[in-house]
Amino acid sequence: MMPFRLLRYAIAAMQLHLDAGHNMLPLVIPVLFFQGGRSPYHSMNWLDLFNEPRHAAQLYSGHFPLADITLIPDDEILKHRKMALLTLRQKHIRLRDLHELFIPIAQLMQDNDLSGQQQAALINYMIQAGETPDVKGFLHELAEALPQHKDELMTIAKRLEEMGREQGMLQGMKQGLEQGPSGG
Repeated sequence: MMPFRLLRYAIAAMQLHLDAGHNMLPLVIPVLFFQGGRSPYHSMNWLDLFNEPRHAAQLYSGHFPLADITLIPDDEILKHRKMALLTLRQKHIRLRDLHELFIPIAQLMQDNDLSGQQQAALINYMIQAGETPDVKGFLHELAEALPQHKDELMTIAKRLEEMGREQGMLQGMKQGLEQGPSGG
């Protein structure tokens, strides 16, 4: 795995370069100084570490595949089965209010046979990725439209409520500390 290790070191060096404020990748030349007992050293081409080096070379030496979901119509996304909900949310990631996607979200949750854990993860992601002004209201509406998922949705709503309460308490304590014992 030495060629792969060298590639990882080169990428780490490139990341340090970017972290230093540069906006272009540097050329990093990985070199292995070999002093082992068996020579010549085996292949130093990291692509030879794959079961299918030819396919790896095609994939990793050209443009990466791009799935531009902004070009896919919503009605086509709705046919993506288990990935439809996540893809739809990704496409509309900048949408401020999830209520605008309420009908397709409810329909997808109704039609998909996702586990409760999968649905909870998707809902959590949708809420965290967006800026829906009334998350609790959205979850309650969704629970009414999907009574079979009511428990999971209400659990999420309660968890968000608790997180908001904790955040408010922390902020209050911080303000109290900043004001000092005299209150001002």
